[in-house]
Amino acid sequence: MLEPIYRRFPAALMARRNLTRTKMRSLLAALGIVIGVIAIASLGMFGVSLRYSITQNLGDIGNQVTVSPNANEGVEYLNDRDIRDIQRVVGARTTVTPVRTDIVEVQFTRGRSSQEFVYGIENPAEVYTASDGRVPEPYRSGALIGSSIAEEYDIDSGSTITVNGTSLRVRAVLEDGESFSQLNPSNRVIVPASQIDEPGYSQVYITAPSGAEANATAMRIREELNDREQRVEVSELGSLVDQIRQTFQIINTILVGIASISLLVAGISILNVMLMSTVERREEIGVLRAVGYQKRDVLKVMLMEAALLGIVGGLIGVVLSIGAGLAINHYTVGDATAVFRVANAWYVGAAFSFGVVTSILSGLYPAWKAASEEPVEALRG
Repeated sequence: MLEPIYRRFPAALMARRNLTRTKMRSLLAALGIVIGVIAIASLGMFGVSLRYSITQNLGDIGNQVTVSPNANEGVEYLNDRDIRDIQRVVGARTTVTPVRTDIVEVQFTRGRSSQEFVYGIENPAEVYTASDGRVPEPYRSGALIGSSIAEEYDIDSGSTITVNGTSLRVRAVLEDGESFSQLNPSNRVIVPASQIDEPGYSQVYITAPSGAEANATAMRIREELNDREQRVEVSELGSLVDQIRQTFQIINTILVGIASISLLVAGISILNVMLMSTVERREEIGVLRAVGYQKRDVLKVMLMEAALLGIVGGLIGVVLSIGAGLAINHYTVGDATAVFRVANAWYVGAAFSFGVVTSILSGLYPAWKAASEEPVEALRG
């Protein structure tokens, strides 16, 4: 398979033969490249998997906007007019969920009661689905509870709990949402908004079809509700998602930078190997120059040796890196095939290229030193 290459590039054949004359030394030099490529590719893939795992848990919270009363301006609650204004400025495909909250005594089982946050929502069927029971529409009675509370207290639909002294039948156990979402009902008790004894709404959760529409919705709400006074604070969770992604990108870059040090060490090892090879083959290089080899021919042979070390070490490192990536993705995101993401391929390719380039650069000085040797001096040595 390699014969056509050797006929076209005779320097490659000489380089291969020279490297096989000192197998152990060449192997140790290539091993440095292998370790460097594995370090860069593996840490790069680890960073990608970590970022993917976090953003997967974030889910679609980038599409969410939270509107709260501006306490700094003395606004304690959002009133019905605020809710109507919000519903008027958002898009037709955007869900608006006003929420009332209160801290009341909740008794899940006999003899066990605690102070809990209770959420009053008028339209829970628009944002929640039930894992047990059914979310009523319209919602006028009963209680909805999160899966974590249901599991902790062994509650299912049809059970009875006591909220602020009133017995309520559990209409449904709700499915969990995204972990970081404001709407995640995992640890919540939800009742009809009319049962919360508060004069207004503590928050409004808005879910848009996309992050871009969520951003536009937030801007319209600020312009409409804060026209005369700063009544509301608008929080866009999309900006939080972007910050998290940027942070993990920085972490990934730092990890790859640290791993690159191992390739620099490998480059020094190759430099040492090539210098030793130059000294040991001084007479041989002198003979080549004496029989007509030009400086560029010697330079080609020496650089080809360095390139072969980088290519062989890089290829072995790539294979081992893919194996390491399969293990990393299996244990971080539970999906080993995620190693074949485009971002991971970029890190593997960059590690291989960096390994080859490092090898060639490390061979430049020894190659120049060998090519610059005067034939007479080399033969006398």
